[in-house]
Amino acid sequence: MISGAEMMVKCLQEEKVTITFGYPGAVICPFYDYLIKTEIAHVLVRSEQNGAHEASGFARASGKAGVCIATSGPGATNLITGLATAYMDSIPIVAITGQVNSELLGRDVFQEADITGACESFTKHSYLVKNVEDIPRVFKEAFHIATTGRPGPVLIDVPFDTQLAQAKEFIYPEKAEIIGYKPRTKGHSMQIKKAAKLLESAKRPVICCGGGVVSAGARDEIIAFAKKTGIPVVTTMMGLGVIPMDNDHYFGMIGSHGKSYANRMMNLADVIVLCGARVGDRTIPSPNSIKASIIHIDIDPAEIGKNIAAQIPIVGDIKSILQEFTETIKPCSCDEWLTKMQTDRNATPLRGEPRTDFVEPRVFMRDLSDMMEDDAILTADVGQNQIWAANHFNTKDGRFLTSGGMGTMGYALPSAIGAKLAKPKRQVVAVCGDGSFQMSMCELAVVNQTGIALKLIVMRNKYLGMVKELQDKMYQGRYVATPLDGDPDIVKVVQAYGIKAAFAQNNQEANRLAKEMLESKEAYVLVCDVDPDTPSI
Repeated sequence: MISGAEMMVKCLQEEKVTITFGYPGAVICPFYDYLIKTEIAHVLVRSEQNGAHEASGFARASGKAGVCIATSGPGATNLITGLATAYMDSIPIVAITGQVNSELLGRDVFQEADITGACESFTKHSYLVKNVEDIPRVFKEAFHIATTGRPGPVLIDVPFDTQLAQAKEFIYPEKAEIIGYKPRTKGHSMQIKKAAKLLESAKRPVICCGGGVVSAGARDEIIAFAKKTGIPVVTTMMGLGVIPMDNDHYFGMIGSHGKSYANRMMNLADVIVLCGARVGDRTIPSPNSIKASIIHIDIDPAEIGKNIAAQIPIVGDIKSILQEFTETIKPCSCDEWLTKMQTDRNATPLRGEPRTDFVEPRVFMRDLSDMMEDDAILTADVGQNQIWAANHFNTKDGRFLTSGGMGTMGYALPSAIGAKLAKPKRQVVAVCGDGSFQMSMCELAVVNQTGIALKLIVMRNKYLGMVKELQDKMYQGRYVATPLDGDPDIVKVVQAYGIKAAFAQNNQEANRLAKEMLESKEAYVLVCDVDPDTPSI
C-alpha cells in the first residue's frame, strides 16, 4: 500500500524534478513529510507569490517546468498573482496546493478556498484530486500540459484526506493521453510557401519577435532566417534576447516604451512577420496604423489575429516553422530598406549622459552590459527600471527575464533566485526600483539561506517612478501616493539579512561598485541614487 502523499512525491521524481519552491501549512504536511525523505531540494520562500515567481525564473532559465507548493486558503490564494504572471508570459509551472478534507468542501471551514475556481481564468488547466488512484495520471497530465503547446501554469489541488488515503500500487503513466488536447507543432506547408512568396516580393519587410520565440528556443533559427533573407528584426519586450542588440539586423524594441525607429519601421513596413507575439496595446497602441500584410506564426491559434488581423496565419512550433521557412525562402530584395533603416538607427543618439550628482540609469545599464558575461541572465522588475534595462542592456547570448503581460511588481528578485538556482555557474543580476524591491525584499532571506551569489541592483529614486512620470505628464505634477516617504535605509536592510550592500551616488561610483559586485563570489546588492525626474526613455 502507498499513500497519496507519497505518490505525489514519486510523481515529481518520475518527472525528474530537482527543486521545489514552497511554504508549508497543515493540509500539505503529509506531502512535505515524504518530500523531505527524497533528494528533491526544497526552498522555503517567504511568501507564496514569490514562490511562484521563483518557480517561474527557474523554468525560464532551465527550460523545465518550475514547481511551487502552498497550503490551502490564503496560502493558495497568495499564489494567484504569480500564476497569473506565468500565464500571461507562457511560463511552465506546476503548482501543488493542499486542500481541506473532501467532505468539508463548500462548507467554508477554516482555510478553505476554491482555488481551482479562483484560478480558472489564468491557468492552462487545474485539477481537484478527490480519488487517490488518480494522482499518477493527474501529475503526468499536468506536466505535459504545462510544457507542451503554448506553455503555462497548471494547478493541482489535493485535499488532506486524499493525501492520507492508501492505494494498492503506484504506476506512473508512460505518456499523457488527454482527449481534446493535441497541440499542433508542424506548420502548414502551403501556408509557409504562401508566406515565403509574399516575403520574396516585399520591399519593406520586418520580422517582429515576441516571447513565443524565446519559449520555443528558436533564437538560432531567427538569426539564420534574418541572415538569409536580409530582413530587419524588431522585438516586443518579451522577445528581448532573441537576437543580440549589436546585430546589424536588430532594430530594437517596439511599443510605447520602445525605440522610435523601430516603431517607424512597423508603420512603414509592407509585410510584417509576427513570430510568437500577440502585440498587445503596449506594443502596438493603434493596430489600425499598421498597413502591412501580416504573416502571424504562433503555436496557440487563439493568439493569431487577437489584436491585429493576419492575412497569412501559420499555427505550429516556431522553431520548426522557421527552419522550414529558411529552407524554402529566397533572399528578399530589401537591401535598400535595410540600409535606410540602419541609417535612421545610427542617426538616433543614445539617451543620457554620465552624471556626478546622481546615477544616470540609462548610461549605467549600457556600462553594466559591457561588464557582464555574454551568457549572463538579467531579470528586470516592472516600472522605469524595466524600460531602462529593456532599451539599454544588451543581452548578447544570455536571457532577459521580466513580467511583460501582467506587469507584476516584485518579480525581479524572486525570479532571479529561481534562475540562479537553475544556472548556478552563470551570472544572474536582478534590477528593480525601490518600490518594487519592497514588494519582495523578504526573499533576501532565501538568498542568505541558499548561499547563492545573486546580484541585485536597486534604482532608488524615492518615488513610484513610472506613476510619477505619468502624473507629471497628465496630472500637472500632482504626486498622489507616489512619494515613497518612510522608506527604510535599503543598505542597512540588506546588511541585516547578512548580505553585502553598497551605495552609489554617481555613475563613476556605480561602475566601480558594479565591477566589485560582479567579481564578488557572494551575494551583493548595489543601491543606485537616481534622479526622480529621469524619464523612462
